[in-house]
Amino acid sequence: MKVDWKTCRRVGAAAFILFLAIHYWPVAAGLIHLLLGACVPLILGAAGAYVINILMSFYERLWFPKARTAGLNKARRPVCMLLAIVTVGGVLAAVVMLVLPELIRCVAALVQRAPAAVEQIMSNPTVARLIPADIGQRLESLNWQDVIDQVEKILRSGFSGAANAVSSIFSGAVTTLFALIFAIYILLGKDRLSRQGMRVLYAYLKPAWRERVLYVLSVLDRSFHSYVVGQCTEAVILGCLCIGGMTLFRFPYATMIGTLVGVTALIPVAGAYIGAGVGAFMILSVSPEKALWFLVFIVVLQQLEGNLIYPKVVGSSIGLPGIFVLAAVTVGGAMFGVLGMLVGVPLVAALYQIVRDDLARRELARTAVTETDGDMEI
Repeated sequence: MKVDWKTCRRVGAAAFILFLAIHYWPVAAGLIHLLLGACVPLILGAAGAYVINILMSFYERLWFPKARTAGLNKARRPVCMLLAIVTVGGVLAAVVMLVLPELIRCVAALVQRAPAAVEQIMSNPTVARLIPADIGQRLESLNWQDVIDQVEKILRSGFSGAANAVSSIFSGAVTTLFALIFAIYILLGKDRLSRQGMRVLYAYLKPAWRERVLYVLSVLDRSFHSYVVGQCTEAVILGCLCIGGMTLFRFPYATMIGTLVGVTALIPVAGAYIGAGVGAFMILSVSPEKALWFLVFIVVLQQLEGNLIYPKVVGSSIGLPGIFVLAAVTVGGAMFGVLGMLVGVPLVAALYQIVRDDLARRELARTAVTETDGDMEI
């Protein structure tokens, strides 16, 4: 048997690299962690640029599409980019201003009403028999003013020390600033970056590999684009329905809770329930009965949304069955938290599309071979 020394060198080099990776894994893991930490602003900027580009492309289609003036055409890219950034930032700022102050006030109101509620509960003979005597004595002897002062102190301090809070805020602000700058550079030069990427692919990859890479990138882009647009549309619809229903049934904090439910609905499957839990907690500060009826309302609304709205708006756009959506959310959330929930669904949708196309291609090839063999036998 003839020995291919070129293949032997490749196998030897791969084995040596694998040995080094296993033997020096702690050092390699530390370097990878350090590299990823340094690349966080770039990763966030690229992700933000992708999302903003969806809205930016929409504005570019509306910006004087038939204009022949050089000034208008030259201003299309920066003006539309600025409009998209202002739109996204305005939505985020409006959500924070609507939700956060009311949430703090509701927590304070619940704490202030806690003494009277505990006394009323403890005065019930049935409850008093169920609760051990020592717990009841502790609740009755509890200094609620100290509890209120501690809660207010925690709310003012932001649940952390002043030094750590300032450090975290400064670090987050710097990271956000660099990510925004990087995103702006990407958006302004996206056409040039696309051409440069194509030049690299044509220069370093064979035609077969180049086609595969372009195919995978196109599937990923289609999945993420459809998912972002569909999920945002579904969140807006759900938030409007929640605001309308709460206004109709005279629930308190209708606009704020509806906005919160719509924002948390960006997390597939479980997101709206997270917002509903916070909303029920806030309504509890006004009326326990209304909080219970609000939970019933949210369950009914979620059934309507899950069976009618989500399959039409999101499910059909990404082409992923419901069982795979649930699996992607569960596994992604367990591995990477909220980020895994958000990214898991489009990634699984892209993988599902790639496998489905490959299966169709293989089945078509197998059918063609079978028909050829049958013709040859005849």
